[in-house]
Amino acid sequence: MKFIVVLHSDDGQRYGATVPDLPGCFSGGNTLDDALESVREAIDLHVEGLIEDSIEVPLAMTLAQHQANPDYAGGVWAVVDVPVEKYLGPAEKINITVPRLTLARIDEFAKKKGQSRSGFLVEAARTAMHA
Repeated sequence: MKFIVVLHSDDGQRYGATVPDLPGCFSGGNTLDDALESVREAIDLHVEGLIEDSIEVPLAMTLAQHQANPDYAGGVWAVVDVPVEKYLGPAEKINITVPRLTLARIDEFAKKKGQSRSGFLVEAARTAMHA
């Protein structure tokens, strides 16, 4: 799963990292690379805690939405990939029927977003269930 991260530094060397889509999830490091590695660990632990407490992982907002937040002004933006799906239970294969044209449009859209068909459909379902 991909997470947007914003990094701030007061001295240009040490960085604090915040995960806007996971309130309360933050970390830091002595370098930009250290902060990114540290925030990956923080995300993993945060999501594990949410699942253990039966709290659903919040839906992600867009980068533009986060950048509009004045709390994050002047930050350095990054996207990190953290394999938190392991906390969501094992994957299950399903068989669904989708019109060919719709399936082609799903595949095209997912590819533009850098997602698999399955990843896109899961994200679309989560979004619809939160509406």
